[in-house]
Amino acid sequence: MPDAFTVLWTQPTCRALRKAGHVGARPPVAFSGVHTSLPAWSGARAGDEVYALHVSRCEVFVVSRMRVVDRERGDCCGAAAASWDDPAFPGHEAWSMLGAGGCGASAVHVDATPVRFDRPVPGELLERLTWRNRRNRTRNLKHVVDGRLERAVGLQGFYRLAPESADELAGFVGP
Repeated sequence: MPDAFTVLWTQPTCRALRKAGHVGARPPVAFSGVHTSLPAWSGARAGDEVYALHVSRCEVFVVSRMRVVDRERGDCCGAAAASWDDPAFPGHEAWSMLGAGGCGASAVHVDATPVRFDRPVPGELLERLTWRNRRNRTRNLKHVVDGRLERAVGLQGFYRLAPESADELAGFVGP
């Protein structure tokens, strides 16, 4: 059974998506990294779903739902950088704001829904969302007050959703 995860896309990332005209476009790739500046998608496998979240004015938005296709560097990625100033993934230059230049970045090819910033997670759903770790311990999101997220620190990273929360978030996002 596939797992579902969340990843936080920061203000600069979302600003760059808007500036590049990617609202309404489907990202073909996202990037995983080895440094805390770029979340590691180490638990994700082909078929898993990843919900890209964004926080703005205490609201959490689902920006895109991505189904992992593979984690291999394909021909579409372009040639590997020969020097430090070469682009890491020239074939995905248009989507580089998703982390192509991150420390130890690797491509994660995805089948994604269009990027959008108009789908806020309802407060009652936000209060119920639960994540679980590999030891099957669960946690809820802290700093949710009256359905609004006061601090986004609990979303920073790449986290596995509990199955019930994954189902609820999938139902919210739709097909």
